[in-house]
Amino acid sequence: MTNATILIADDDEDIRLALNLLLSAQGYQIIEAANAKEIIIESNRQQPDLVLLDMNFSRDTTSGQEGLAILEQLQPLNIPVILMTAWGSIELAVEGLQKGANDFIEKPWNKLKLLNSIKQQLSFSRAKEQNQGYRQLLAGDNKKAWVCLSESMQAIETLVAQIAPTDANILILGENGTGKSLLAERIHQLSSRQQAPLIAVNMAAIPDNLFESELFGHQKGAFTDAKQNRVGRFQLADKGTLFFDEIGSLPLTLQPKLLRVLETGHYEILGSSQTQVADVRLISATNANLNQLISEQAFRQDLLYRLNTIVITIPPLRERLEDIPGLANCFITKFSEKYRKQALNISPCALSKLKQHNWPGNIREFSHVIERAVLLTSGGEITAQQLLLENADSTNDTVLLQPLEQAEKQLIEKAMTVTGGQVIEAAKLLDISRNALYRRLEKFAIHHVE
Repeated sequence: MTNATILIADDDEDIRLALNLLLSAQGYQIIEAANAKEIIIESNRQQPDLVLLDMNFSRDTTSGQEGLAILEQLQPLNIPVILMTAWGSIELAVEGLQKGANDFIEKPWNKLKLLNSIKQQLSFSRAKEQNQGYRQLLAGDNKKAWVCLSESMQAIETLVAQIAPTDANILILGENGTGKSLLAERIHQLSSRQQAPLIAVNMAAIPDNLFESELFGHQKGAFTDAKQNRVGRFQLADKGTLFFDEIGSLPLTLQPKLLRVLETGHYEILGSSQTQVADVRLISATNANLNQLISEQAFRQDLLYRLNTIVITIPPLRERLEDIPGLANCFITKFSEKYRKQALNISPCALSKLKQHNWPGNIREFSHVIERAVLLTSGGEITAQQLLLENADSTNDTVLLQPLEQAEKQLIEKAMTVTGGQVIEAAKLLDISRNALYRRLEKFAIHHVE
């Protein structure tokens, strides 16, 4: 049962009555409208959670054009719309979906299919609202964290300004911790899709058997464990941006399923035979060498061609030292506010120390170092000692020969120190899985934060 409000928009009184009886029995609140004027007035006045929109009214009973015109007027209200028509065709369905409809139902309708579609669209709408708040939080933080004073980052900024307003697919390359996801968020914020969702997908974290469900969604009963409808990432990102992080980790067996939707723009929700249209801007990121993976037959070349219309390579922090003062100030401000500390400055010696460090964990490691320094500082200035970086110049290429197991322990201890004992962040710095790090922590009896 639900308290959601549904607007039934149809000029046939019998149709409205039948739908009213069906949906009221499911607990929905019902509004009715018989013509275009009533539909727009009631939609603006009562802000329903969903509109069931007939495509043919008395002015035009066959083409569906009147329904499409009403659909366009409803778009600024951001209300999910399910189209209905007795004159269905694939071409009309695709046109309606392209103009912003969320689904398409033919009359006479299948009751179960109609109810499932309504539930799915309402669930999708709630997920978008939750994601909207999350994106607003990200937007405020990312404007502070984006620093591009170095020549290499200024070149990226110039390129981003050119390509962000387009719908070109973008592939972001770079070492772990360089800010690939931050760049994806910035591109989205500067795009024409900025008011729609940015949905991030960690491709390495999706189990193979749930890949289609995660990306395309499923209907209740589609498989054994499908207890309820699930909205897929493509549908969550509708009209917005879909960000595939760690795309290089996608298993070869799953790559054709992704390639198909990228080539055709169409996909099916598991358990449904109805084709959906994917209207998303795609950004991908990886630290892997995709050309090498292709030569090893671990990555499809035709998939790479779909991803890399534009390629942006983010330099490691050690190659953009001019950005360190700006980054330091950003993170000092961020963590001072987080821990309710007084406004802090950073000493010239501390800045010099930051520039000498090699930053194997890039900006992710840099953030942890500044956060720790903010916590340790009791005065008004962060000193070099409070950074807790090694005394030796870490850009020195000299390698101390020692037993491999001892070197591994020292590296893990350093990662845990830098991240304040956070296992997930340390695993990212070391470029290993969380479970692999847990095994090593147990092996070396190293303390960690649960």
